[in-house]
Amino acid sequence: MKSNHALHIKRIPGYALPVLLILAAGCGKGFLDVPPQGQQPAQEFWVSQEDATKAVSAMYANLHEWRQVGFAALAVEDLGSDETEKGSDPNDASFLGNFDNFTYTASDGQVTDFWKGQYQEVNFCNQVLDNVPNIKMEDGLKNRYLAEAKFIRAYAYFRLVRAFGDVPLRLHVPKGTEEYNIPRTSKTEVWAAIEKDLTEAAAVLPTSYSAAEAGRATKGAALALHAKAAMYQKKWADVLTYTNQVMALGYSLFPDYEKLFRIPNENSVESVFELQCQTIPGNKDASNSQYSQIQGVKNQPGGGWGFNTPTQTLVDAYETGDPRKNGTILFRGTKTVEGDSIRNVGVNRRFNYKSYVPFTLWQSGYNEGADQNVRVIRYAEVLLMNAEAANETGNSGLALSSLNAVRARARGGNNNVLPNVTTTNQAQLRLAIYHERRIELAMERDRFFDVIRQGRGAEVFGPMGFKAGKNELMPIPQTERDLSNNLLTQNPGY
Repeated sequence: MKSNHALHIKRIPGYALPVLLILAAGCGKGFLDVPPQGQQPAQEFWVSQEDATKAVSAMYANLHEWRQVGFAALAVEDLGSDETEKGSDPNDASFLGNFDNFTYTASDGQVTDFWKGQYQEVNFCNQVLDNVPNIKMEDGLKNRYLAEAKFIRAYAYFRLVRAFGDVPLRLHVPKGTEEYNIPRTSKTEVWAAIEKDLTEAAAVLPTSYSAAEAGRATKGAALALHAKAAMYQKKWADVLTYTNQVMALGYSLFPDYEKLFRIPNENSVESVFELQCQTIPGNKDASNSQYSQIQGVKNQPGGGWGFNTPTQTLVDAYETGDPRKNGTILFRGTKTVEGDSIRNVGVNRRFNYKSYVPFTLWQSGYNEGADQNVRVIRYAEVLLMNAEAANETGNSGLALSSLNAVRARARGGNNNVLPNVTTTNQAQLRLAIYHERRIELAMERDRFFDVIRQGRGAEVFGPMGFKAGKNELMPIPQTERDLSNNLLTQNPGY
């Protein structure tokens, strides 16, 4: 990387690991503590219950390494939308600007990093799924570990298939050289594998854990991700089924939208799945999440680098008086609810409030904001998926109930804003739900893919340089195609 942040980046080896890598990238939140810098040959590992626990912890810990939440993730999952732009100084990591205007190519390093990051995660999961069944250990814990691995593998493939379409489907660790180079699998088969993993995971995973294990995959997380996978395939009856099941599990909306994203309220009643991150004194390698650092307020101690900033288009999308605007967008020259003054300096007029961590929590020598969990699925999204599925299947009453529950929380007791949606016209209600997803989930890595699955890519993103028939998908990384001797085909237009 040529940006001035290069020294902060942590790299992890690629997919084909000859040994299990027990990372020093553990989060430090309960079950995520991982022993530092241990590599054991496979023949000496996969023996005991303790080995299984270490492997599962490493699988979770890898979820917040650089390729998972850093530049690559922001480039692929955020910057193509109309709600974010590169941010920071114009010459800092200028390559990210290619994702603002759809000029990236198959040789772009961020596309490659995103691909490698997801397959790295798949590899961790496959090692657990291939080896833990042979370990003599308590059956209930073994089955739960396997279910957790299936959920996380499904999550990695979910990110891959919505970004690239057809991708190689690896469900086991390669056993020989002939299994390393495999072609792309049709997205239909990949979606089917995702759904199979999630069905099997939901059948085993508990609905909750003790406080020490908060953040592990739950039944609700598996059902919610299954609903989301079904939504991308327009399987509306399934979306309705799975979201209804999640809605019966006891989740609720956290009362204060802005405070929902602060550290004291991590793993709240609204959390369905979030990545666990923490600053661990004395262990900088384990305190490695850079998600908030990258997006933090630039030019202020304890802030960050100032990338992935909200656009004026997003500002203009909010209804008058919607409290979520000031709970999502941190405006220059204002003061946060937590008391930090945002200097009125620099080129960036706005920052992502959802990734903000109070400046006083920063410890010198560590990544800014390393304590901030990354929200992956919230109960509000479950309600909005339920509303969309209900509307698409002709149940406007349920659609309005779920949609208006989200709006009621957002208005925060002020009945002068965000009135209930009342239309029962399917087309009008569909647009109202699209709008609510845009606002409720702003800056949470879904806007681009929502617009694409809705078939509105050219309409919404055309002015930014989007080309229909091409930019619905990312290019297959050229380095991967070269390594495959062109067995991996390219997506159209690249």
